[in-house]
Amino acid sequence: MKGFLDYLSGESVLHRMHPLSKIFVSILICAAAFCSSNVFFLLSLIAVNLILAAIGNGKPSCGLLKRTLGIFKGLFKMSLFLFILQILAIRTGEVVLPITANFGITDVGIRNGLLLVLRLTAATLPLSIMISVTNLNDLSNTMVKTLHIPYKYAFTFTSAIRFIPVFSSEMTGIIESQKARGVDFDVKNPFKKIGMIIPLCVPLLISSVRKIESTSTAAELRGFYFRTRECCSKVYKMHFSDFVLILFGAAILAGGIIL
Repeated sequence: MKGFLDYLSGESVLHRMHPLSKIFVSILICAAAFCSSNVFFLLSLIAVNLILAAIGNGKPSCGLLKRTLGIFKGLFKMSLFLFILQILAIRTGEVVLPITANFGITDVGIRNGLLLVLRLTAATLPLSIMISVTNLNDLSNTMVKTLHIPYKYAFTFTSAIRFIPVFSSEMTGIIESQKARGVDFDVKNPFKKIGMIIPLCVPLLISSVRKIESTSTAAELRGFYFRTRECCSKVYKMHFSDFVLILFGAAILAGGIIL
């Protein structure tokens, strides 16, 4: 899931929408995923996310659908571990698959594990999709100009999102440099692999502090403390597609609450 929050430029309908409407709808879909315990509704939410990714992919393709499928694949691998953990840890309910005389997999464990997997997938995809088609500069400008949020808070929020793919790229570079030195990270034991990766967090932390310091210096030189909502000269207007998308998100949330 390398670069899963990087901005993908394009000319699709989602790219042209208001930044705040896209983020608001992604929050509505995330809330709907946690409001509902209906398996079929959660499966339909995942399908809706994939449809949104296809719409945002546009022509020519900006790579959004491919990225979304990659995130979906990564979430499936992580969710598989959580599902196994759930069915082994939950002991309430009727035993549907006995393993030993005093231990077995219950129906409650299977249902809770399945709900956890579906909720995690359905709640993670929309925010990743919408941020991928939203320029973070436009997002911070609309937060300041429309929501009247102080610029330093909007800048902190968008910088946190912007630094996630940067840190991911830095970690990938550190791992590749260790592989060039003969370190083998392709081990089957996950605990051994985690033990090998944890020491690499120290150089990542050092490089991160350097990047943060250089970024703060650059922001101060550009008049960071003098930025106000009047400094944003670009006008962001709501269009018909924005209202349709918001109504669609609200209908999804209402459906999740009802079901």
